[in-house]
Amino acid sequence: MQTTIETLGQLERRMTMAVPAAEIERKVGERLKKLARTVRMPGFRPGKVPLKILEQQYGPQVRSEVIGDAIEQAFSEAVRGQNLRVAGYPRIEPKQGGEADTLEFSATFEVYPEVVLGDLRERTIERQVLEVGEAEVDKTIDVLRKQRRTFAAVDRAAAEGDRVTIDFSGTIDGAEFPGGKGTDATFVVGEGRMLAEFEQAVAGLAAGGTKRFDLRFPDDYGGKDVAGKTATFTVAVKKVEEARLPALDETFARSLGVADGDLGKMRAEIRANVEREVKKRLGDGLKQKAMQALLDTATLTLPKSLVDMEIQRLVNGARADLEARGLKMEKVPLDPTLFEQQAKRRVALGLIIAELVKSKGLAAKPEQVRALVEEQAASYEEPDEVVKWFYSQPDRIAEVEALALEQNVVDWVLGEARVTDTPVSFDDLMGRSA
Repeated sequence: MQTTIETLGQLERRMTMAVPAAEIERKVGERLKKLARTVRMPGFRPGKVPLKILEQQYGPQVRSEVIGDAIEQAFSEAVRGQNLRVAGYPRIEPKQGGEADTLEFSATFEVYPEVVLGDLRERTIERQVLEVGEAEVDKTIDVLRKQRRTFAAVDRAAAEGDRVTIDFSGTIDGAEFPGGKGTDATFVVGEGRMLAEFEQAVAGLAAGGTKRFDLRFPDDYGGKDVAGKTATFTVAVKKVEEARLPALDETFARSLGVADGDLGKMRAEIRANVEREVKKRLGDGLKQKAMQALLDTATLTLPKSLVDMEIQRLVNGARADLEARGLKMEKVPLDPTLFEQQAKRRVALGLIIAELVKSKGLAAKPEQVRALVEEQAASYEEPDEVVKWFYSQPDRIAEVEALALEQNVVDWVLGEARVTDTPVSFDDLMGRSA
């Protein structure tokens, strides 16, 4: 079986394969004879079907399978012989006009690129730092209490933090517009569910109060039909309710899973959870900066086949996510170009990390994987059972190994680059307002 390889571009190659027709026919005959021993056809006993009838019935399928196997074997042998690293899948096409005694095919494919790692010594990475103290624990407890708040009606004007129930209607140039009318609508003043100007107009009104006011929608407002336009609203307040936070007592502690209601235990568990979350967020932010440093300094050409495969994977993931939310995706086509930049970034990082692992010996070690598993299991009531759960399935451990490998890459980058520590506030890190 003869093969030739030509270079079409920086990464693209084309391999031509010539398969002897006689060899194909010989293997087709062998398979048909083997098939004849077991095939069942009406009017014939098992193993007694004439070969000509078998060839008429199954010949095209068998010949296609034999040719496919021959091409796959020829391609694999040539790839190994030339020490090629094929990226993605080859495109196989028959060639016309060849010799009568051979079948010729071409396989067009891409090879993995050379990855040149950049010099990180002149790169500066800002590392955010935060030490969890009593103030951070107190803020978290406040948030937990707020999540469990109740509301009680009050006979006074609405203020920030109050929940209001309203009827409202709006017009633009005297005409109603979609979304401009609501009955028994509720929101908490100051939480940003409504536009700030709308909330400000409602604040100061008590139950039974009404107000008419103009509001200009921002130019970048999500509703394109009203963006940049001015609407006239009429609001009638039906109820004003004051927030009531739960007492910081045994009942509250039990609501957080502390069985005996011990406030000291509750605080210790909250602190441990906050420390884990802070560590994760700081680590995630630092990882993004380290990966960006690698992307900015490395030199490589991306195989289009890998990018296309990653785009399709992202499209499928987005479609599955939207379908899980109840959307019928046949009516909402996803534009693959929306995922192109994300796909390119992922492919580039994958190639760079693979080169780093190979050249710098950054593969995850078993003790690193074990430490990560135990760290994740620590937040559960029965950590040992969670550890067993991770190790019971190879896929679960593979995910943890990937995390350990990424951490090794981040540590290597930080060891090469210049790192500056910058304090960050708890509220900024957690995405909360003070």
